[in-house]
Amino acid sequence: MQALQEILNVKNSAANQCWVMRPYEERTAMTMAQRHKLPEIITRILAQRDVEPEYALQHIEAKIRDFMPDPSGLADMDKATTRLADALIGQEKIAVFGDYDVDGASSAALILRYFAACGQAVRVYIPDRTKEGYGPNIEAFRLLQKEGMRLIITVDCGTMAHEALAFAKQADMDVIVADHHQIGTQLPACFALINPRRGDDMSGLGYLAAVGVTYLLLISLNRALRQRGYFADREEPNLFNLLDIVALGTVCDVVPLQGLNRAFVKQGLKVMAKRQNIGIKVLADMARLNGAPSVFDCGFALGPRINAGGRIGDSMLGVRLLSTQNADEAVALATRMDELNNERRLIGDTALAIADAEIIARIEKLNRLPPVLLIADARFHIGILGIVAGRLKDKYRRPCFVLALDKEGRAKGSARSVSKVDIGSLVTQAVHAQIIERGGGHAMAAGVTLTADQLAGFENWLIEKCSAFDFDDPHYLHIDAMISTDGIHRAFYEQLQQAAPYGVGNPTPRFVIPTAHIRYADFVGEAQHVRCRIASNGGRTIKAIAFASTAENVRKLIYNKSAPLHIAGYLRADDWQGREDVQFEIHDVAQA
Repeated sequence: MQALQEILNVKNSAANQCWVMRPYEERTAMTMAQRHKLPEIITRILAQRDVEPEYALQHIEAKIRDFMPDPSGLADMDKATTRLADALIGQEKIAVFGDYDVDGASSAALILRYFAACGQAVRVYIPDRTKEGYGPNIEAFRLLQKEGMRLIITVDCGTMAHEALAFAKQADMDVIVADHHQIGTQLPACFALINPRRGDDMSGLGYLAAVGVTYLLLISLNRALRQRGYFADREEPNLFNLLDIVALGTVCDVVPLQGLNRAFVKQGLKVMAKRQNIGIKVLADMARLNGAPSVFDCGFALGPRINAGGRIGDSMLGVRLLSTQNADEAVALATRMDELNNERRLIGDTALAIADAEIIARIEKLNRLPPVLLIADARFHIGILGIVAGRLKDKYRRPCFVLALDKEGRAKGSARSVSKVDIGSLVTQAVHAQIIERGGGHAMAAGVTLTADQLAGFENWLIEKCSAFDFDDPHYLHIDAMISTDGIHRAFYEQLQQAAPYGVGNPTPRFVIPTAHIRYADFVGEAQHVRCRIASNGGRTIKAIAFASTAENVRKLIYNKSAPLHIAGYLRADDWQGREDVQFEIHDVAQA
């Protein structure tokens, strides 16, 4: 590993970060440039992301065929496929039980659209976040049983639902679990568990979102139906046209954009750009997305609106929007989602202020910042806990649990973590040690359910587990290259898109404009974004923005027109009202 190289002598920026150049092998970048005739900036970015020269074009093109595995490589896939094909051909009643987030809604919508293309309706059940919580429950399964369902597919949930799945088995209902969450010491009692994280799964696809696992299930099912002659007298569903839904779910679940995920998103964004899915099209119009969709658009414009339904409204809104074929229904659904998203922001801001005040008081009392933060309050709305936990995690750089207390003396909530701590593993350990009642998740996010009496013990256990980590070591901001404002234009931005899509595992290139001057700065509305214009020494002036989520000290320096400043951030497309421009999104600044 190469030593980190500080740049511009920035050891403690306005956001308390040390700026370092992202290391890479210049020889590797040069080899790629010569072999594949690629621009120098692209080969540098690829080398910084450890892409080997022989895989450069494969990484850039990200074709599905180059990464698509045989679905049969996943444990229980063939067993599940046979059962699903039998059910479809036999016209059995089938139910899909999903999660209320974008990954769950996308997974359920995939199955709904595929089966609709085959001429068969599917019952979809999304639990109410407030009343039922996450994952399968006995009461929901009992209802589905009364409706005559003998086959249930759970998507983005089910792996840890041992009680509900045991009930289903006893009730003679077959359950196929298509999931990607962490697995405990025992597998659930279900007909089939398709989860690349299970110990006996050798597929190497543990990085997939649930929507990716579900898509592979449909590919396997489509192949089986074709082999049985099912499509001899009917049109075969076009699975490629469903990649826009796969891309949306993959991006919004914040899984690594590597391997098959990268291909799903790269090709899925192309499908999304055709605006064939009426629900996504209407939602994009409502979010004022005029150009070709990006990972950023999915994660920060479309995803939050779909999530808002499951957080504080109707859990079925997301599935209905992604699966509808009716334009009027799509408009009504998208409008409701937009309203709920605005309401969600207000609720979230209030909860964040309460939680932040509690943390500050705790720091003053302890005279230190604990290694893990756990905040529980009866005033919190359960639907916004993950968002609040994420914002607190970013501010304090600690794993953070935010829980809502109910009148029955129970606490439910969400956790978000930093890269050092696998929070999903910790939560799973706590469940097996009977420190909490229920829980599960990923390395960076998890959910928990416990009694109020268990809170103190759980917090002490977490502190003990996290005390071994040093969270106060320097926080590095990795920079890909330095650039002048003269070099920032639309053509350069388009050139960077050769190495897109960017996201987790393939970070968006971050640039530093050294010794820049603020020509103009002002706050934008109530959001407290700072819109400004900046210029290098003697260079042209460009548009830039520091969003409200940017550190307050950063926005203050910009607004006060402190000059000169070293400015770090990303390039973003600016396609408002049909223009094809680019602006600089500011993340951090330092006095030059």
